[in-house]
Amino acid sequence: MVIFGTALLAGCYLLGVLLGDILGALIGVKANVGGVGIAMMLLMAAQYHMRKRGLMRPETEKGVTFWAMMYIPVVVAMAATQNVIVAVKGGPIALLAAFGSVALCACVISLINRAIRRTGAAAAWQAGAPAAELE
Repeated sequence: MVIFGTALLAGCYLLGVLLGDILGALIGVKANVGGVGIAMMLLMAAQYHMRKRGLMRPETEKGVTFWAMMYIPVVVAMAATQNVIVAVKGGPIALLAAFGSVALCACVISLINRAIRRTGAAAAWQAGAPAAELE
């Protein structure tokens, strides 16, 4: 049933928020540190283990997929808005860190693309070859 997927998502979210609060308290920050990210990792791990054991039925998968599609973009947009406001108030160091992280990500993506082209896996991967043939 779709409601089981929703319940799985809710359980992972609550546990992630709890762990984020505990992590924040441990490092001395009066905030939730990574609770939503922890919740998403818990959800992925739960889905993996449920699929592996044959417990993830298609109806449950639909509930998880629906809320994941609705939930993640909203949370990312809210977090991005808050981060921009804090960065602007934080001064030039925060803005330099933001631009530096974007530049670093672009460089890493470029390196990954070059590595894929060198191995020749790009053509087979884009052609839809099975994973066993790529190795």
